[in-house]
Amino acid sequence: MTTSPNPPTRHPDRPRRPPGLGPIALLLGIGEPSPDRWRRLGESLVVGDEPMDRLVDWMYAEGMGTTRPLFEQALRAGISSVPDAPEPLRAFFTMVETTPDWVDPELLRRGERVFRSGGSDGLYFARDVSFLGGYLASGFNKTLIRTGALEKGPARRFAETLQWAMDVSTENGMDLFGQGYRSTLHVRFIHSMVRRHVAAMPDWRGDDWGLPINQTDMAATLVGALLAPFVGGMVLGIVPSRADTVAAAHLTRYVGWLIGVEEQWLPTGFRDGVEILYHCLAAITNPDETSRQLAVPMADDPLRWSYPNLPGLRGRIARAQHLSVTTAFLGPKAMRTLGLPAYVPPWYPALRIPVNLVRSAFVRLSPGGTDRAAIQGRREQEAFLRRLIGETKATIGESAPPLEKIA
Repeated sequence: MTTSPNPPTRHPDRPRRPPGLGPIALLLGIGEPSPDRWRRLGESLVVGDEPMDRLVDWMYAEGMGTTRPLFEQALRAGISSVPDAPEPLRAFFTMVETTPDWVDPELLRRGERVFRSGGSDGLYFARDVSFLGGYLASGFNKTLIRTGALEKGPARRFAETLQWAMDVSTENGMDLFGQGYRSTLHVRFIHSMVRRHVAAMPDWRGDDWGLPINQTDMAATLVGALLAPFVGGMVLGIVPSRADTVAAAHLTRYVGWLIGVEEQWLPTGFRDGVEILYHCLAAITNPDETSRQLAVPMADDPLRWSYPNLPGLRGRIARAQHLSVTTAFLGPKAMRTLGLPAYVPPWYPALRIPVNLVRSAFVRLSPGGTDRAAIQGRREQEAFLRRLIGETKATIGESAPPLEKIA
């Protein structure tokens, strides 16, 4: 008989009201999670990624110096390119290379294009609402702090996340062995190493906090990184077609499958994706002192971004701009909890909504408009990445400690 895992004490008795998504949830008719889903959200706080965790355990046991090059070869060119591949490696890559029957390549292509078309405004929502507001989930913060998040700095961490999302949404990025495919499996590998490393720390309180990078946190991060920017773009006036919403959800579903999120937390459609995010946030929103520790440096980070001229002035304007997005969606209570100004006039959303509405109409009505929007949007995204870290490269996983040297 299989028994369900006991949820950690961080799982609340009843759903909390997550900031930022309330109006959207109301518009889509999304209510509180059912008792069964609420129980599963709690249980998933102690569930990791069994296929990748098993592979990583084997890699450490055999020696990373020997097994890591084999992993990288299979990642680049497939398991068939590894002569006499060891069985644990073969089993894992055979699984991920067997694309599920439900994957529609045309929908993936459209989903990639939709993400690119969101331009910088979608990324601003990801940073200023999903990423910054995510610090209200203190259980996830416990892992971040133990991997050196405070020392590495918010710009570098977000740049790595942004680089992954841009890899995923590059043209044909999610093809087998494509740029997004490789980056996603690389992130999955790093997650497993971090999970193993942090869970073994003497100060990790598993009974209270659950498992580092668990299924509930992973599901919230997945939808928050890929679908929430799309939602944010809609709120900022970027009007999608119904086919675009379907494609965005489909891309998120396949990326989630590839990164190790269980089937029960993979969105089957746009509304379902928003519901998963809303329910996950209702379970993991539990701010504590770590929320301020991480949020305040990120809010002030625009002051140190890379500007070609007038860095002092542009840094102050950028800080006000991004805080205006945060306060517009999170509200005064969440802002105070994060240690941020309770109210910043939402001037940037007010300016962008009419611009984006006109832009959306032009894209929809003009021949070739969607292709041009994707090209222009990707230019904006690349420019934002350069603003974060200058001309240096955002290497996925660079912010993690040197985990390969840790048994």
